[in-house]
Amino acid sequence: MPRRKPVRFTKKVAEFVQWERVCRVATSGAAGIPHVVPVCHALSGGKVIIGSGDNARKVKNIAENPRVTVVVDAYSDAWSTLRGVMIQGRARVIERGPRFRRGRDLLYRKYPQYPREAALSPSDSVIVEITPTRVFSWGFE
Repeated sequence: MPRRKPVRFTKKVAEFVQWERVCRVATSGAAGIPHVVPVCHALSGGKVIIGSGDNARKVKNIAENPRVTVVVDAYSDAWSTLRGVMIQGRARVIERGPRFRRGRDLLYRKYPQYPREAALSPSDSVIVEITPTRVFSWGFE
């Protein structure tokens, strides 16, 4: 399957993705079994950044299949105000070094409780960087 080129977010979509507090990340490994989990995220240079334990199922799946989908949405009982973004892309696992530290620092700034509650260390954690190849949004007209 040919690789798709990265795509850019519109300003409204980028602001929404940046400021929402949780998203869902879907992965599947070589066996094709879907795995979806809620995660805290940040946006940097048009890429979605998440942290994870290095032995998490999503990280194992990404090693086998780097294609992922991320959904960031805001539900409301007033359905006319529903908004969301589905991002399909390629994930890259960063285990250490300056990119690991930059991703961790970004997550720590957005979520002040992160260092206390779920500290990210190269000894047992990774940063996952997701480059969007397709972006679908709703509710931003």
